[in-house]
Amino acid sequence: MIQPVILSGGSGTRLWPLSREQMPKQFLRLTSSQSLLQQTLSRLTGLTSAAPMLMGHHSHRFLMAEQLREMAQTATLVLEPEGRNTAPAIACAALLARQSGDDPLLLVLPADHVIGDVQAFQHSVARAVPLAEVGYLVTFGVVPTQVETGYGYIACGAPLEGGHHLAAFIEKPDAKRAAALVESGDYLWNSGMFLLRASSYLDQLKRLQPTMLEACAEAVNGAHRDLDFLRLGEEAFCRCPAESIDYAVMEHCEHAAVVPLAAAWSDIGSFDALWATLETDNAGNAAKGDTWLTDTQDSLVIAEHRLVATLGVKDVIVVETSDSVLVAHREQAQQVKQLVAALSQAGRSEPRSAPQVQRPWGSFQAMDSGERYQVKRITVKPGGRLSLQRHHHRAEHWVVVSGTARVTLEERSFLVSENQSTYIPIGALHRLENTGKIPLELIEVQSGSYLGEDDIERLDDVYARQSSE
Repeated sequence: MIQPVILSGGSGTRLWPLSREQMPKQFLRLTSSQSLLQQTLSRLTGLTSAAPMLMGHHSHRFLMAEQLREMAQTATLVLEPEGRNTAPAIACAALLARQSGDDPLLLVLPADHVIGDVQAFQHSVARAVPLAEVGYLVTFGVVPTQVETGYGYIACGAPLEGGHHLAAFIEKPDAKRAAALVESGDYLWNSGMFLLRASSYLDQLKRLQPTMLEACAEAVNGAHRDLDFLRLGEEAFCRCPAESIDYAVMEHCEHAAVVPLAAAWSDIGSFDALWATLETDNAGNAAKGDTWLTDTQDSLVIAEHRLVATLGVKDVIVVETSDSVLVAHREQAQQVKQLVAALSQAGRSEPRSAPQVQRPWGSFQAMDSGERYQVKRITVKPGGRLSLQRHHHRAEHWVVVSGTARVTLEERSFLVSENQSTYIPIGALHRLENTGKIPLELIEVQSGSYLGEDDIERLDDVYARQSSE
């Protein structure tokens, strides 16, 4: 049996301002109407009948659940209290898979990759199965299509049926060395995808990383259910060394193998990689949203909220969101991560906060703000129900744009329909619900001395959240 394990803990900082800490790239619809996570789940169709195990950060749990709901997809949602890289995440998945007494092959896939040829991907997985069944830890090496300095490389060793012994991992090379690696034909790009038997991986971890395995076992034993989620034991999991599977296991394993993959793969690890994935016009431009490109060549232009026009430029990246604009040369695409780190160090909120904030009941988007006031557009999905709450520093005025709201205000409960409004005084107990069949849209005007999201005292919440969630 193949057990899919989807790793959804990445942050994707090289795609800022599209990708944020609160809305990382795996949840974005970058190349199709599906998010990258949804595309990853879709390409499992016909490959396995086992429900996937989705490993992600606890702060993204409602994003994961909502994207599964959109697909009518079932999965085991496992929550990590803290990012500890891939080796501990896969160890916990292997331990969980073994709890039933089975010993499945784990198909480990990052949630944020693009694969253009799903049939070729599934064919490579089928080639890897016999190797994994006899104890090899198999990774998939992407056949290079160009000289690339943004990827790590894998050296192919002696041939095996369906692949090769894995000889070595090579860190991201400079341009000269990358050209030599590609020209030799003996090196593949490191995809970060694996097929391995659960017990084989745990055996290697016991030999190579016993402290990590012990902490992961304790985290799994201490896991508890929280609504539809399985939370790993926090204290134990956070003791795990933060190591990738490459460093922790694969580099030191005698039974490591690599199977070639030629399936139009990309990790969308930079805006340059995104540009290469998207369809381009005759001038080499990839554009999304309301754009107007004049005398522009080989550029990526993305507009989310307003017209973006370019004139007389070449090889540039322009990305507009409601709160930020990035302008960069394509040659600097890999440096966006350093830019985001500098913004974070300066105390800016933009690297962390997304313009549209997802909640289990729907979403909200900031429209305007100033001293002592803030305006938001709120969407509550059918059946969505905010917590029973009060605010100590702000009052709220709600104007319904579409749909019908059920409002609880102190002891009263009443309906507010389109073009109607209601006022929530400071300190008043209140709740907002959408009991209708269509999304509820409303404008919220907040006023007061403090407007932070943590000014929420929850008295009852069906989603069991903390105050700032």
